[in-house]
Order: sequence, then C-alpha cells, then structure tokens
Amino acid sequence: MNIQVTIDGQPVDATLNDNAVARDFASLLPLSLDLEDFHQTERIAYLPRKLDISSAPDPAPVKAGNLAYYAPWGNLALFYRDGGSASSDLIILGHLDIDTERLANAARITVEAAP
Repeated sequence: MNIQVTIDGQPVDATLNDNAVARDFASLLPLSLDLEDFHQTERIAYLPRKLDISSAPDPAPVKAGNLAYYAPWGNLALFYRDGGSASSDLIILGHLDIDTERLANAARITVEAAP
C-alpha cells in the first residue's frame, strides 16, 4: 500500500505493509505529527488513538527506515537505526526510503493516503 509521507516539508517514498494493523493506521490518515527522539534510535509521535493489534503479524526485528507501532504506548516509531530483537509489542507497519541522518533529525511528519 503506497502512502505519501512528508518529513520536515520534504517528500519521502514510503509503503505500508499489507496487514490489519497497517490498514488500521491508514484509516487515521491524513496525519500531521510532531516527532521527538527516543533512545537515539527512533523518532516517535503519539497517534490520536491506539491501533487494533488483534490481527498483528508475527514479530520481526526492526531495521533503519522502518515505520512501526509500539502497542503499549500507542505511538508511531520511525527508526533511523536498527532496533533490537523482534518484539510482539512492536509492529512493523511499513518502510520509508530516507537517509537515516535526515530521519534522525526530523521534527515533523505528515502521512497521507496515496492519490
């Protein structure tokens, strides 16, 4: 599923995975969110509501560029460094094709459905 992502005013190629949690995320679009750093690994933002994770895909290790959802806190996570081992609390929603240095310093993200 293609989406339109803008980070700090610059467009970024992005796709969402084909799973129920990513589709629930897509139902929230369009979104504009302020980002903050978390553990010098990811940029995070809180969604307007928690996503339905009842049909979450199997856990997978997080890689730089992944767009993910952290279920316990209800936040979106954009990884600019590889994450740790796979966790059922962290659901990969998709991937951003972006330079990790640029992502590490991102302050705002806008996510919209692709035309």
